[in-house]
Amino acid sequence: MGKTYIFGHKNPDTDSIVSSIVMADFEKKLGNSEAIACRLGNINKETEFVLQYTGVKAPELIEDLEDGAEVIMVDTANVAEVIPNLDNVKIKRIVDHHQVLLHTAYPLFYRAEPVGCTETIMYKLYKEYGLEIDKTIATLMLSAIISDTLLFKSPTCTEDDKKAAKELTQIAELDYEVYGMEMLKAGTDLSSFSIEEILNLDAKANEFKGVKAIVAQVNTASIPEVMKMKTELEVGIQKIIAERQLDLFMLLITDIIESNTQTIAMGNRADIVEKAYHVKLEDNTAFLEGVVSRKKQVIPVITENA
Repeated sequence: MGKTYIFGHKNPDTDSIVSSIVMADFEKKLGNSEAIACRLGNINKETEFVLQYTGVKAPELIEDLEDGAEVIMVDTANVAEVIPNLDNVKIKRIVDHHQVLLHTAYPLFYRAEPVGCTETIMYKLYKEYGLEIDKTIATLMLSAIISDTLLFKSPTCTEDDKKAAKELTQIAELDYEVYGMEMLKAGTDLSSFSIEEILNLDAKANEFKGVKAIVAQVNTASIPEVMKMKTELEVGIQKIIAERQLDLFMLLITDIIESNTQTIAMGNRADIVEKAYHVKLEDNTAFLEGVVSRKKQVIPVITENA
């Protein structure tokens, strides 16, 4: 059996990085000793906290793979978010919790569920295959669920996520509330990042009925603190719009404590944001009360109103 390269999406978040590590463990427990956890971008501060806490090495950084390579995709099914030559590799598995945005000419193992985190699905797979979840893997899984559900406050959070987290908490021997808040706060430190890096930390490219867009998100414990950089952020956003020929760039500045978002929306179709949320953009910005989830409260809402 040759090497199997496992990766999530570009601009990886905690779920994407953890999923590649956990899937590699899963594959090895099924007998695939050459499963390799990979990543398609830099580690963010939140994920760095998780890896340091668990003592787990970051996955290997890759940009592309040789034609014919065997791959497993986790936390994404979007061609635009992965390696450029995806059509020329062999996809063995996909495990994801997002919308399906690819097709293949061959059958494969595909597992997608409308849950808050990929690790909730991975937890089920370990159970279904009768595989042991050790303390380190449990801590990684729990971390990803906390991250994607914002400590179970996000509307994407399901009963399946809560059930998985409860059992993983017992294996990990953690106070999930204390650990989770420390982890989330670690991810809000933007002090060492450039404006360009902030805008690309967690940015997803989408096309809404022909409208080319990027929806980026940063978490914070203080929206006003991030908004101090508004002018610099706008300059950076305008540069990306010009380079990528976008119709819309929407930056979500999400308060993990109060569960609200301030958005900076720019581009020739920024009016979609006003229509979708019944707000008026004042100087490119608007407050979106109760909005925290890009997947459930932004992408489908913007698509519907494009």
